[in-house]
Amino acid sequence: MNALPNLSPQARQLATTGLIVGVFLAALEASVVATAMPSVIRDLGGEGLYALPFAVYLLTSTVSSPLWGRASDVVGRRRLYLAAVLIFLIGSALCGQSHSMGLLIAARVVQGIGAGGLLPLTLTMVGELYSLQERSRVQSLISGVWGVSGLVGPLLGGWLTETLSWRWTFYASLPFGVAALLLALRFLPETGQPRPARIDWAGAALFTLGSGLVVWGLEQWQWLLVGLGAVTLVGAILLERRHPDPLLPMRALRERLPRVAFAGNLLGGAAYFGVIAYLPLYAQGVTGGGATAGGAILTPMLVGWTLTAIVTSRLVKTVPLARIAQVGFAVLVMMFGALTFAVHAPLWVTSALGFAVGTGMGFSMLSLLLAAQETSSREELGAVTSGVLFARQMGGALGTALMALLIGSAAIQSGGFELAEGLRRAYLLALGLVILALALSLRLRVTRPAQAPAPASND
Repeated sequence: MNALPNLSPQARQLATTGLIVGVFLAALEASVVATAMPSVIRDLGGEGLYALPFAVYLLTSTVSSPLWGRASDVVGRRRLYLAAVLIFLIGSALCGQSHSMGLLIAARVVQGIGAGGLLPLTLTMVGELYSLQERSRVQSLISGVWGVSGLVGPLLGGWLTETLSWRWTFYASLPFGVAALLLALRFLPETGQPRPARIDWAGAALFTLGSGLVVWGLEQWQWLLVGLGAVTLVGAILLERRHPDPLLPMRALRERLPRVAFAGNLLGGAAYFGVIAYLPLYAQGVTGGGATAGGAILTPMLVGWTLTAIVTSRLVKTVPLARIAQVGFAVLVMMFGALTFAVHAPLWVTSALGFAVGTGMGFSMLSLLLAAQETSSREELGAVTSGVLFARQMGGALGTALMALLIGSAAIQSGGFELAEGLRRAYLLALGLVILALALSLRLRVTRPAQAPAPASND
């Protein structure tokens, strides 16, 4: 990549603070809203639409992420980041003002479109503001933001719902969004290089339609939609390969490291997010715990991911990124293998193994993202970053649906021994996925860590 922007240390810190606050905005919303939905249903009705506010948010945030990334390569990052925050805030305000489930679902669509730009644009700009060693530290802080929001969000959502109203779970994001906007307006430089380009609108439309059909079909278990989406995505890729400025980073994907980063995030996301979707059922349906235990079993995995991301930020100075990713996937292989033998074990055993699973994800996901960024040109950086995150999210949707099939609806309803055996089958699928990811990571060339460049005179 090109030289880092010249900023004073204070300006860069304040710009980074604005970016992190923006990520906290999306992370908090993702964890706060879940606790408010029972109250939303009691107030607005529409019990049959219970899942749609979650599904449309996931759909729009997932499929819009690559669009934000590629657009930032063409028109610049800063203005799109400001637009993403503003769209998210408008969506949040509309959610709080909703007086029917239909309006709430429509507002969540707006919110999801804004959320789709926050994380990829933030990580892309961090990649341009910092050297590799500094970037890993900042991105570990961003991982910490997700960890804190995962712990604090449900408690805050419950408190706001009980003491004020469920509407305040949406309004709570507004102060953070305003702070992010003000900091970005004042201190965030334009890190991209706007350039004239002929955007592949046909490919973008096909990619958006195909991704939407796949995600929606997986959420609703409509396999015809999934098949149509897959065919549409193949058509989009064929079209993208012939376009000079494609939505997808086709030039980068010709290189081995970005390909492995995409595939590793897809496979790791499918294994990890597929499993955590059903661990609360294990806590309640197998071990006999309550709702609190169902939520608490996820905490060790989240903490493990967050802590290991921080450790990774220290390791990149001395350990090659490819080696860190290989270690992460090796840990995932061992832990998912152990989980297949622990389906009838006490809850604390699964929690301990879950913590180790989180550490494997922290090592592998962050190192692959950093490596893909480091080998990408500035013109492709936004598309590569958003593409890696899209692969992880798509993997999560795919893994959740596949594991539901393996567990079986009868086992989910009955719990007990049948649910435990269903989870064993899900763990075996996760094990196969991370074994494949480990095999792919072993094909990466291990190189010595790059030394951090000397800082500019005014930085």
